[in-house]
Amino acid sequence: MRGSVVVEQAPPNDPEAEATVLASLMVDEEAISRVAAFLQPEDFFQERHGLIFDAALALWDRSEAINQVTVAHELVRRHVLEDAGGLTYISHIVAELPTAIGVEYSGRIVQRDAVYRRLIEAAGQMARIGYAGGPNLQEGLGRAESLLMALRGGERLRDFVMLRDLLESFLGPPDESDPRLKEPARTGFAELDKLLTGLKRSDLVILAARPSVGKSALALSMSQNLALGQGGKVAVFSLEMSAEQLASRLVSAEAEVEFQRLPWGRHSEAEEGRISRAIGQLSRAEIYIDDTPGITIAELRAKSRRLANDVGLDLIVVDHIQLTHAGSSTGADGNRVAEMSHVSRSLKELARELDVPVLALSQLSRAVEQRHPHVPMLSDLRESGSIEQDADVVMFIYREDMYVAPDEWDDMHPEEPEAYPNGDAQIIVAKHRNGPTGTVHLRFVKRLAKFEDFFLRDESESGGDLDLAERAGLTVGAGVADGGSAGTGPSAGMAGPGTGPNGSPDDAQWSLDAYDD
Repeated sequence: MRGSVVVEQAPPNDPEAEATVLASLMVDEEAISRVAAFLQPEDFFQERHGLIFDAALALWDRSEAINQVTVAHELVRRHVLEDAGGLTYISHIVAELPTAIGVEYSGRIVQRDAVYRRLIEAAGQMARIGYAGGPNLQEGLGRAESLLMALRGGERLRDFVMLRDLLESFLGPPDESDPRLKEPARTGFAELDKLLTGLKRSDLVILAARPSVGKSALALSMSQNLALGQGGKVAVFSLEMSAEQLASRLVSAEAEVEFQRLPWGRHSEAEEGRISRAIGQLSRAEIYIDDTPGITIAELRAKSRRLANDVGLDLIVVDHIQLTHAGSSTGADGNRVAEMSHVSRSLKELARELDVPVLALSQLSRAVEQRHPHVPMLSDLRESGSIEQDADVVMFIYREDMYVAPDEWDDMHPEEPEAYPNGDAQIIVAKHRNGPTGTVHLRFVKRLAKFEDFFLRDESESGGDLDLAERAGLTVGAGVADGGSAGTGPSAGMAGPGTGPNGSPDDAQWSLDAYDD
């Protein structure tokens, strides 16, 4: 067959190295501790060697001595002594051992050959993917890449884990080799972080709202706060806006200069200074943007795995979920509900696989517009009930000022016209698998497409500009450590009419007394 290569030989293995490891375990009581961290019974090519190593691990786990007698007794107890070669073979490998000094070196040889054998197995699977063909090349490449990434990351199929093994990790020291954050990823909003206790690893978080309410703006604010406030690494898949547009929005929010004015370059000297400082700040942010339009879920997963392997990720943002495609091999065949079910399930699997929170933005159905009040509910999630099922957290954005004009508010509330919710964005946590639900109020600055905590800023002290890293750290610290309530405490209640730090009436602070829970 043209172009084919047929190789008929035994898979990579080293019987001498395997025997050396096993014999060392039975003559040196310290040998097991040097190889148990990276070697598993299935890494041994010969089945009998795997049985002997598994027996030695069981003895070590029970803090019992490991020697010819105890290993043989453990094999008898498991009814596999003859399968392991019997007493004669165990005595033979011990007698043939030249020295126990190189046990770790021999163990690495055993592990290396095991990886090569898995590589051969993965190559066979990739060959089957290639022979299967199909119209969606990217999906096939994504599946092949995932096989290689699993090998590179040393991943194995998951199995049952004892509870006590999980509990020990709570008291153990953090893994210093892991480049990711050691604590949960914070959103940078005090009350929201207090309610969610941060974005937890392996969680799928859905952020949903009607169009133009601020989903992308809130996701960008969270990404910016995490990257600058905590030094986190964020991957953003933007299917709606280009990477350049996202960069402009980030600069606009950080510099507090209207997004629409940035391209024209007509700025005051103060604004030029803020823009320069914003660019300098954002240059430190490890935010990776992919703006591939119409990306498939297989491509998204493959790119996330590659980036996680290269730099380590603390958050993945998908904007938005309805613009992703499941691919042709999922069996959806034009069924949008089935396609969205596959996408949401895949995002949850990705969160668990990479052990990173995934923040996926979602549209809401028009049903929310057809009732009063227009507060979103879980049933409004568009095109799939499985989004609600797969998600660990579901959050909605509700802005009453989008539905009620100031004059209408005055007619409806003549006794408190000053309480008009200008810029009040309610973040409704409607589902929280591992915690409480509730509503948090944030301030939405429309002209900057930016979300902020409700807190007072003194222009005379900050010069109209407050460093985002300091803002994220200080705000969250106050909310969590002191039990403070951003926007519902005395400082927010004291705020009266006026103008914000940029002299705009839309920036005015106002009382939240009427909105306290």
